[in-house]
Amino acid sequence: MKIVVLAGGTSTERAISIISGTGICKALRQKGHQAILADVFCGVENVDWENPFPEEYDVDAASAYMSGFDDKIETMKKERRSFFGENILKLCEMADIVFLGLHGSNGEDGRLQATFDLMGIRYTGTGYLSSAMAMDKGITKQMFMMNHVPTPRGVSMVKSQMTTDLKALGMEFPVVVKTCCGGSSVGVYIVNDQKEYEQALKDAYSYEDEVVIEEYIKGREFSVAVVDGKAYPVIEIAPIQGFYDYKNKYQAGSTIETCPAELSPELTEKMQHYAEAGAKALFMEGYCRLDFMMKENGDMYCLEANTLPGMTPTSLIPQEAGVLGIDYPTLCEKLIEVSLRKYQ
Repeated sequence: MKIVVLAGGTSTERAISIISGTGICKALRQKGHQAILADVFCGVENVDWENPFPEEYDVDAASAYMSGFDDKIETMKKERRSFFGENILKLCEMADIVFLGLHGSNGEDGRLQATFDLMGIRYTGTGYLSSAMAMDKGITKQMFMMNHVPTPRGVSMVKSQMTTDLKALGMEFPVVVKTCCGGSSVGVYIVNDQKEYEQALKDAYSYEDEVVIEEYIKGREFSVAVVDGKAYPVIEIAPIQGFYDYKNKYQAGSTIETCPAELSPELTEKMQHYAEAGAKALFMEGYCRLDFMMKENGDMYCLEANTLPGMTPTSLIPQEAGVLGIDYPTLCEKLIEVSLRKYQ
């Protein structure tokens, strides 16, 4: 297949997206596909339109080219009107499918998916509506509650209606303050007192104008991939320090990840059931990943859903797939296969 692997972009997760995209592109080429790597925002120069999907292709060179824009992104955002970089849409139209290796707001909020739907471009992952709902943690929480998926109690609060009085929100310390539409745990704060709470609000509102405040669940952290409606093995994430924030997600050796998680068969089945129910509540197509917290007594809570989860070779979904005997290149191919079903 002729495949564009889209990565990069303008979100806070740009660097991780480039790593995901590089791994995906190499894996697909290993499987014999004519895959190319492209930065959705920075574009691709000097395309050979006679042969835009060549047999021989240097993935590392394309990755290095993308990383070369990292320090220029903010300037480019001010100068540009269009989100899509040079030649991107034309290349995507020529591809059999676009593999979305994007993370964060510019790939997971549904706008890119809606554009591709209008243009008839096929892509991996879920559609624009479920993307938009999952990107908004406030809406996600409402959809979970409506569909009996256990989730921490919480409220959304826009900046113009901000209150520093937790009791007015029906909450008490400790709480979690997080940006409504952030990703990779950027803008997530666990707060224990009034001073920390006010600082967390200030920091979270520096990212966007809406935050979610929810009860803090003390316990073990887990994640479950749902592929084609079926839950994969549960993985436990145990950060050596703190919680599963951006640093612990992406810095080697900062977490202990156990898959399959050391849970009883009953708790495993229960979490997988809630993962499938959470994906269904948000109308997910193709694949996604849901994050959980579980108390010592076994009570579990679904925190959020990731529509384009990390796809570096050591990310959580590849680890879960590995337990099922699915290697990384085969997983990349499988995610294309399940994503194509929405076009049948």
